[in-house]
This record gives sequence, structure tokens and C-alpha cells, in this order.
Amino acid sequence: MKRLLLTMLAFSLCLAPAAWAKSRSGQVTVEVDLSKQEAGKETRLWIPYAVSDTYQNVTDVKVSGDFASSAVYTDQANGTPMLYARWDKDAKSRKLVYSFTVQREEVRIKNLSAKEPAWNRDDYAEYLKPTSMGPVDGEVKKLADSIVKGKTTVLDKAKAIYDWACENMYRDPATVGCGKGDVCELLKKPGGKCTDISSVYIALARAAGVPAREVFGLRLGKKAQEDVTTWQHCWVEFFLPGTGWVPVDPADVRKAMLVEKLELKDAKTREYREYFWGGIDPYRFKIASGRDLVLNPPQAGAPLNTFGYPYAEVGGKVLDWYDPKGFSYRINFKEK
Repeated sequence: MKRLLLTMLAFSLCLAPAAWAKSRSGQVTVEVDLSKQEAGKETRLWIPYAVSDTYQNVTDVKVSGDFASSAVYTDQANGTPMLYARWDKDAKSRKLVYSFTVQREEVRIKNLSAKEPAWNRDDYAEYLKPTSMGPVDGEVKKLADSIVKGKTTVLDKAKAIYDWACENMYRDPATVGCGKGDVCELLKKPGGKCTDISSVYIALARAAGVPAREVFGLRLGKKAQEDVTTWQHCWVEFFLPGTGWVPVDPADVRKAMLVEKLELKDAKTREYREYFWGGIDPYRFKIASGRDLVLNPPQAGAPLNTFGYPYAEVGGKVLDWYDPKGFSYRINFKEK
């Protein structure tokens, strides 16, 4: 009986893409308690704020706590929504609970057309420019040119870069959080997590003239109830003329290879590569976009490299968002 249970558990952890559900829904609850942070200081908190879009529906939003004020804002550059709360310096308790129900749909964009209609690159200039950690010139440009040599369409270039990322990068479980996405360092040692692998794809794509952007999100549990505090994830979208934004996730290909001990030549690896080219599973939802983010109201600290975690400042001092217990915050998922 024990052997049967272990076999069933292994099977549940290694489901092939074809076995995944087409949608996933449940309640997400973010609990923040900053009461143990330094007293006598004004405290400010920003949390990525989920909203509905084509592939996800966010409802039943609730915010409660003992804050002095709160509001929902967006940043100017990306339009990323964020929940903001503030506590006065004499506050003894600093707590906030933010909950919502999200229904997320699987995305499968198939039969991508190789025929490319005319398009104006100026309309997508924002998604072709460098970021502080993702240059599009120098060694990045040189590598991108070698990868897309002989390719003339956006589709062919995007696919060539996807194949290169799947074959040359790898998941490094020792990476803190989702990784920083320092592209120049990653070209020297191409191991990291989702932000790292996605950032390299985006820098190479932009250097090759393919508009690309990251999507930051949180994974939804596959069980009825799970602690998803550290389940942040990001993936990529590239713009295909005539189709629109197309999702790709080479980072999840490499994660599956690590978890399931797969080789590049394995049939199951090929299945993952085919699925995450134009498709993403429903066990995730979007919470933010953009790099080098200036929050609203502006934070005292430097622009945020990424905004996938709660961010807080106590007396202008930035808390470590990679340390949920010390911060402290917790994120739970409950199936509905």
C-alpha cells in the first residue's frame, strides 16, 4: 500500500502538460504583520495587486487592517497596479490582510503564422529597449545575431532564441528568490531561476528586434489548500505581428527537466518544450509587469528590479522581501 501511495505521489508531481486542467480557481490571501519592525517610524507597504484580464478573472477583493490610510495605485511607466498602505510612526500594531478570488485560464496559442504583416516598430519601442540589467548591445547583441543568423521573421527569431534558452540555460536551485536577471553575468554562468532565464530571453529577443516583456506572477496550488508564500514565478511574452502577444516559458522547461531528471533528448522534454512555446498552464496568475519600477507613491529606496513580492519601508529603510518570516508576510491559496 505504501509503495502504491508513493507511486501515486510521484505521478501527481510529474503530470505531463496534456494532463493539466484547463482552468484553476481559488482564494488567495496575503497576510502582512509589520508590528515587530522598528517602533516609532512611519511604515509604508506596497503589494502587487491582481486585476482581471483576458485570461484571469479577479473578484471578491477584500482589504482590511489597522493602517492609517490605503489605496490602489498604478505606476506611470507600466500601469502595474499596487495596493499601498501606510501606518503612522506611533502605531503599535501594523497589520493588513488582502484577499481575492482568481480564476485563471490556460493559454494555448497554436498555429502561429509565419506570414508577417507590416508593423511599426516604433509602436513597440518600450519592449525593444534595454533595462538596467538587460543590455541589448555588446556581447548580448553579438550572441543574439549568431542565434538568429539566417532568420528573417519575428516568429523564426523568437523560436530560435527560445530553443537556445531551453538548450543552453539551466535551473539553479541555489538561486535566491526568482533571481536578479543580470544578463551579462548570466551569459558567463547561464544558471538561475525564472527571472534569470526570462531576462536572458528578453534581452536576446530585443537585441534581435523582437519585442518582448516579462510577466510576473504567483503560482496557484494544485492541492485544495497550500502555502504559496514563496511561489513567485515569471514568464515571457513576445509580440508576433498579426497575432499579438505570445507567451513562452523556457524557465519552466528547465525546471521540469531538473525536477523530473530529464535530458534534452528525452521525449518528455520535447513535450514540455512544445507546450511552453505559445502556451502556459493555468496554475499561475499575473500580478505585475515591468523592470526598474518606481512605485506609487514613490519609494525611498532605489527603483525595483522586479515587483513580484510585497515591498515595505520602515522609516525609509527597505525590508528584505526575500525573508517572509522576518518581514513578515504569508500568502495562502484555498481551492474554490
